[in-house]
Amino acid sequence: MKKTFVLLLILLAANLHAQKFTRQDTLRGSITPERAWWDLNYYHLDIQIDPQARTIKGTNAIRFTPVNPGKVMQVDLQRPMKINKVTFQDDELTFKRDGNAWFFYFDEIPEADKVHEVIVHYSGKPKEAVRAPWDGGISWEEDKNGNHFIATSCQGLGASVWWPNKDHMYDEVDSMKISVRVPDKLMNVSNGRLTKVTEHSDDTKTWSWYVDNPINNYGVNANVGDYVTFGETYQGEKGALDMQYYVLSYNLEKAREQFKQAPMTIEAFEHWFGPYPFYEDGFKLVEVPYLGMEHQSSVTYGNGYQNGYLGSDLSGTGWGLKFDFIIVHETGHEWFANNITYKDIADMWIHESFTAYSEGLYLEYHFGKQAGAEYLIGTRANIANNRPIIGPYGVNKEGSSDMYPKGANMLHTLRQLIDDDEKWRAILRGLNEEFYHQTVTSRQIENYISEKAGKDLSAFFDQYLRDTRIPMLQYRIEGNRLFYRYTDVVKDFDMPVMVKIDEEEKWLYPDSTWQKLNSENDIKTLQVDPDFYIRSSKVE
Repeated sequence: MKKTFVLLLILLAANLHAQKFTRQDTLRGSITPERAWWDLNYYHLDIQIDPQARTIKGTNAIRFTPVNPGKVMQVDLQRPMKINKVTFQDDELTFKRDGNAWFFYFDEIPEADKVHEVIVHYSGKPKEAVRAPWDGGISWEEDKNGNHFIATSCQGLGASVWWPNKDHMYDEVDSMKISVRVPDKLMNVSNGRLTKVTEHSDDTKTWSWYVDNPINNYGVNANVGDYVTFGETYQGEKGALDMQYYVLSYNLEKAREQFKQAPMTIEAFEHWFGPYPFYEDGFKLVEVPYLGMEHQSSVTYGNGYQNGYLGSDLSGTGWGLKFDFIIVHETGHEWFANNITYKDIADMWIHESFTAYSEGLYLEYHFGKQAGAEYLIGTRANIANNRPIIGPYGVNKEGSSDMYPKGANMLHTLRQLIDDDEKWRAILRGLNEEFYHQTVTSRQIENYISEKAGKDLSAFFDQYLRDTRIPMLQYRIEGNRLFYRYTDVVKDFDMPVMVKIDEEEKWLYPDSTWQKLNSENDIKTLQVDPDFYIRSSKVE
């Protein structure tokens, strides 16, 4: 009876953790036929935000080019927002809703290889963010002076939580105009460059911004507040980079001091990753009522003008208090997330692992190699190893949050295997050149690194991205002989590892079978180089 009860508990636990996906998950997370036939070219998002009513209304003009014949177009907009009308060539299209997916029906197949435009009229009271940016939506807050303080955040949840769009990451819009009308005592800050401010007779203003580069949907943002602004010009790898900062009026002096780290961050990351990817759109830091987010060319900031992560050190080493986590981490996403973007959120590690790793690279650039290594190793305490880093595909589901500390330590380990700092730097820069302004899969990134490293790293990536086990180096010492092997590894995992045998550094080449190393003298101790993210165990 007891065994039966335990078995039932195990089965119940397994069932609770089982992945269950719906039609809505597939409509949101896959490249449906209603998405695949048309290529996205341009958006003009033209909206009015009413802070009192907490509503949004307006239009999104969607320009597209057919790449295959199609008569039904999928555009996404999440409840409780609703589409009121869709026009095409001055005619209204028939449309219907299936959950958060909306389907537009053309009378005739739009002509191939020609740019067309549909205009989506919509309105509603969008989902309010509960715990932005993780449970996103719209943050409707007030600043200390009682002014409205509003911001959008929607990674994972999807940009369609507040505006209608092709809400899948595989097809980035080539360029975009964002026009946001707000009360005239407030300012809206969005992506790209401010092109025009239009005053209206009802005491409102429209702030129009233009994005000259491809941009992913969740990277689009609107930020409304009593902002003041200051800026500077950074002389970077591609010339003069315009850096602008938008902060609440009473935080201006704190921002002038804390944001000195912004050009320091650009300097470090241009060294490691190559030129900032959006010189045409400039770089902005924008204060918001939540922690922060990597909105392209409009990085949002809410870290309280202090170093660390809300004042704490995620590594427990002290190095995490040497920099403002949000400035460094979210700016790192301009390279990994905004320049190189995942096609499917299952591959979110491409964004988060490289960017968590960039924190260590920032420290290395400004404080030395040991500082960066100690920081990254320190973050291992935050790894759960509960789920694989890569999630299920086609259903808008990300993998484990281990993609941050574990992914960063995977890359730190990989650097040791490359065993050539300049070659490793060339790989990081090469990624941003090879996949410039592109959406990619995990396999593309894995294969590129393998090719440039001159090593087959497929088992390495399978181990750290698709398995939850951490390699165990088992060893035993018999006089002057060392026996060693890996356990808890995937098939064909044979990563070399640097160890210290007594006081001598030496490479070992383990796999899943016992191997032997002979020494001239009796062996007393073995220590694994801490830069390798593995475990070790002495067996008798």
